Amino acid sequence: MAGHSQFKNIMHRKGKQDSVRSKLFSKLAREITVAAKAGLPDPSMNARLRLAIQNAKAQSMPKDNIDRAIKKAAGADGENYDEVRYEGYGPGGVAVIVEALTDNRNRTASNVRSLFTKAGGALGETGSVSFSFDRVGEITYKAAVGDADKVMEAAIEAGAEDVESTEEGHTIYCGFEDTNEVAKALEAVLGEAETVKSVWKPQNTVPVDEEKAQSLMKLIDNLEDDDDVQNVYSNFEVSDEVMAKLSA
Repeated sequence: MAGHSQFKNIMHRKGKQDSVRSKLFSKLAREITVAAKAGLPDPSMNARLRLAIQNAKAQSMPKDNIDRAIKKAAGADGENYDEVRYEGYGPGGVAVIVEALTDNRNRTASNVRSLFTKAGGALGETGSVSFSFDRVGEITYKAAVGDADKVMEAAIEAGAEDVESTEEGHTIYCGFEDTNEVAKALEAVLGEAETVKSVWKPQNTVPVDEEKAQSLMKLIDNLEDDDDVQNVYSNFEVSDEVMAKLSA
């Protein structure tokens, strides 16, 4: 599995603190507001908003928070967020992509650049690392929806491209443009997905040792802690042996 996914699993096993959940809700609300402002405030007429709300519900975000984020988009004095992507290299030359929603590009760029520098990495130009990733749709289900064969069969019928099943759940990948169509087809068979979103999936992964893995995880942790950062993707890979040490 790619480093980003492994890092998320470790954080999940350690448990989320209240402060982390609060920050997560803030990021989810920002995505809802941007989605509502970009189209209609009605999720049935706005696919991006519908997915944003679905993902917020999957994280147990209260309905009041969701409604407030939608209403905020209609406010004349509401913030205007720009979607920005940063690309660079972390410790060991590992590729990192950072997606942000910001109301101040200078502040966000300065913060992201500083975090890369402190980690021994460096920001690059847009496109400097994204060529080694594919922009795809990612649909996740909990393990309880069925075994790997059932999910694989449903994914093939829905037009998906790949499926990864573990004890923790199922991750289904499809073409970026096909995300909504595949998600709807899967919902008819497996029920509502846990999350549906667009991600940067590495074409190849870079193995790293324990020291580099710790540095990369710290970099990703610090990036995700920034209020403006929505998602972080990387292409590093950690062996089971190193993963066991990091999870201890």
